[in-house]
Amino acid sequence: MIQSLRDRINKVFVGKKDVVDNVLICLLAGGHVLLEDVPGVGKTTLARTLAQAVRCSFGRIQFTPDTLPSDVTGMTVYNQKTGSFEYREGTVMNQILLADEINRTSPKTQAALLEAMAESQVTVDGVRYPLPAPFLVIATQNPIEFVGTYPLPEAQLDRFMMRLSIGYPDREAELTMTRNFLQNASEESVEGVCSAEDIERMKQEVADVHVSEGILGYLQEIIALTRTEGKLALGASPRALLALTRASQAHAYLAGRGFVKPDDVRDVAVPVLHHRVVLTPEARIAKEQADDVLAVIIRQARIPKE
Repeated sequence: MIQSLRDRINKVFVGKKDVVDNVLICLLAGGHVLLEDVPGVGKTTLARTLAQAVRCSFGRIQFTPDTLPSDVTGMTVYNQKTGSFEYREGTVMNQILLADEINRTSPKTQAALLEAMAESQVTVDGVRYPLPAPFLVIATQNPIEFVGTYPLPEAQLDRFMMRLSIGYPDREAELTMTRNFLQNASEESVEGVCSAEDIERMKQEVADVHVSEGILGYLQEIIALTRTEGKLALGASPRALLALTRASQAHAYLAGRGFVKPDDVRDVAVPVLHHRVVLTPEARIAKEQADDVLAVIIRQARIPKE
């Protein structure tokens, strides 16, 4: 089922198999994804194709400075016929939600979405409404434009399991994409591979993937090293350790294993951690990159012998 899911998505979203795998890891690990890239590289296509492949409801909200929290969470309206107040669902009541250009809306609206991400529910006029399962937010932001934007603070970035960059496709992938466009092949034509119930079952199987004491120590040492690294002003939080552990389990699951190896940890460590750490001013002046600093930290961590 996992391989069929990969094949269906990669047929439309061409040339970025590693990005597809990481999004599937977040889906099966119960996390959320922040896609940070320039316009036109397929962020919407990826989200919509994934929703089609897993037969889940899909919602898209285009964030602008005047987007209100009620546009996300929904609102209570008065029904004159029944004489009572009724809840009108917001866009968040979808299983796969594309939050487009999240950094263009106000912090209050950002907080409304991030509350739903953290608690899998929304509260409207004192009443709690559970979100559908599975629930995955794929948020996007343009790293080039800064005018009229509200950058996500570190505490809110920490809510995302991974921050990914799609990048431009290579020549062959771009040609394949154009051929598909000429043949009118789109994400709307993707056949479903599994259902929401299948995803929930696989999420439970991911949670059952074995993590040995040696691997737990390896995970914790990587997190601890980010807190003592001189080039980082802010290290990874305890939530980062939990996210890295679950992402490693999902990576092992996608590889067909029931236990986590150090390779699983190394493969997901940078996407999970690089938006949770902050470089010092001196490191930024020296044009250091967070990914390079994290790569050194990962090499320093002692690999368990077992």
